[in-house]
Amino acid sequence: MQIVDTHQHLWDSDLFRYSWLASVPSLNHSFRMPDYLAAAKGLNVVKSVHLEADVDERYMLDETRHLLALADQPDNPLEGIVACGRPESEDFKSYLNKIVSHPRVKGIRRVLHTQPDEVGQGVTFIKNVAALSGYGLSFDICVLARQLPIAIKLVSKCPDVGFILDHCGVPQVKEKNLDPWRSHITEIAKFPNVSCKISGLVAYADPKRWTTEDLRPFVEHAIASFGWDRVLFGSDWPVCTLSASYQQWVETLQAITQGAGEVNQRKLFYDNAVRVYRLT
Repeated sequence: MQIVDTHQHLWDSDLFRYSWLASVPSLNHSFRMPDYLAAAKGLNVVKSVHLEADVDERYMLDETRHLLALADQPDNPLEGIVACGRPESEDFKSYLNKIVSHPRVKGIRRVLHTQPDEVGQGVTFIKNVAALSGYGLSFDICVLARQLPIAIKLVSKCPDVGFILDHCGVPQVKEKNLDPWRSHITEIAKFPNVSCKISGLVAYADPKRWTTEDLRPFVEHAIASFGWDRVLFGSDWPVCTLSASYQQWVETLQAITQGAGEVNQRKLFYDNAVRVYRLT
């Protein structure tokens, strides 16, 4: 089965600074495209989307341009870039105008789970996210499970924007806390302009003792809520390596969804990604 990976990361510590990596020693070194290709070897990953990795603000534009140059090269599957952005800034549209002319820019992400809750609720933030529809761009929502009500409010105020919820809304997999995450997922899934990325879950599981059955209720509830036409596979590499290899995560998700049949698995692993991220 061909795979579109809608959530890969790369970072080059020789070029840019990612301050958050200091708190995660096992990830605190460069992960470049050859490393990604080695991790995905044999899995038939034919296209991928790069998600910004919370680079320090001074490097946002340079990182985006670096990744776009990489995506233009024919020796890798990278076909879409979800760029770093600061919608809370009054200069947000000026920043957008510097990158939107490139056809591989598909969307913007602002990591919110590391920020005060007020950031994602600000008037300027919501106004700038709403403006993304005029640029033909989507917005990736990256929040903790407790912040899902903030995401729901944002979505409700931006009906013309396509949203992708990263990592199933970051449930507490290790703690096996299904609620209130479960009801919040049901609520946000009612908005037809929101899709859900089945990604990241293994990184939030017990790194040494997780099982397929630990992940199953979270995967199955997300898919039941959004339906097979609004879910997308993402590896979350290299963050997934905190608990599993790329191949282990793919095989686990294939096992969980095997009973749904080949047509639905193809939607999850390929078809929906091409449509949602407008890939060639």
